[in-house]
Amino acid sequence: MKMTAAVLRKFNQPLEVEERIIPPLKEGEVLVRIKASGICGSDLHMWKGKDPRTPLPLILGHEGIGIVEEIKGKKVDVLGRKVKEGDLIIWDRGITCGNCYFCTVRKEPSLCVKRQVYGITRDGSYATHLILLKETRVIKIEKKVDPAVLVPTSCSGATAVHAIELCSILEGDTVLIQGPGPMGIFSLALARERGASEVVVIGTKRSKMRLKISLEFGATKTFAVDETSFEERLSYLKERSDGRGADVVIDCTGSPSAIREGLRMTAPGGTYLLPGLAIPIDEVPINFYEDIVRRNVKVQGVWVSDTSHLLRAVKLVLSEKYPFEKLITHRFKLEEATEALKAVDVRKAMKAVLAP
Repeated sequence: MKMTAAVLRKFNQPLEVEERIIPPLKEGEVLVRIKASGICGSDLHMWKGKDPRTPLPLILGHEGIGIVEEIKGKKVDVLGRKVKEGDLIIWDRGITCGNCYFCTVRKEPSLCVKRQVYGITRDGSYATHLILLKETRVIKIEKKVDPAVLVPTSCSGATAVHAIELCSILEGDTVLIQGPGPMGIFSLALARERGASEVVVIGTKRSKMRLKISLEFGATKTFAVDETSFEERLSYLKERSDGRGADVVIDCTGSPSAIREGLRMTAPGGTYLLPGLAIPIDEVPINFYEDIVRRNVKVQGVWVSDTSHLLRAVKLVLSEKYPFEKLITHRFKLEEATEALKAVDVRKAMKAVLAP
């Protein structure tokens, strides 16, 4: 049996579409026929050679969903439901060892020292098929849904859930989200779920479509950084928070300039979270005395996610409380994977998916 895949062989070069033989399954493995694979910002980093974890050659794609074609042995999902051929499933992109200090003692599997990731450290879902290892945790999707709409939960959604878990949003809080991409939109919806009364989203004039979608998800105000001044943005936040600033700031950009600005907008006693920083960046000068210590601000790193975060992101989308279908703005054939990457790179697409 053969499969087709779009393979990254050289950085900054078109992906090469190849045919490969699908090997026989080992005990506990699952063969999935891909229904949709998301184009993530991390894919762009790898395509451009900015992620030091990227091996070559590699089939990209850590946001996948598909139909089970074959199972070797038995498989149940994370809720204990039997998985069988023909089921639609989504899977945790990370595979952890379950035995290291972080998996067992700290119970933070996202920090597992042996963690593997589909589409990042091993072949992923820019393909017609993918073999899921025995250790892969899966979720069976029983509700009728467009598979593409669930694709962003694999990374952006799950990581946003992790970020919200690491902060304490109280009823009536003011939340600032930097970056209106899929992760920012998920963070926005999750902040509203936690009871934030004011959620401000900051982007650029190039991302006006994304800022507009933010309003549909419940943002109370949006700003384009290249059309307003820092003083205008800070003044608005203080007006809406009795002079404090943002109780929680979630940076979904990983931009040094956004980090500098976001820290200054964080209220005394507030939290600044960094789920959007996925690759090495330039050093960011921070006035620790004024911006952090004197105001008792917590700076929280957010590294990827675990299965519990994925499950909660999936449940949020399936609740249909928010128009997540509007995130999927472009669909491409597998053979058009390079064009899909370019569409995301120039912000033409909010979320692009491949449909093999």
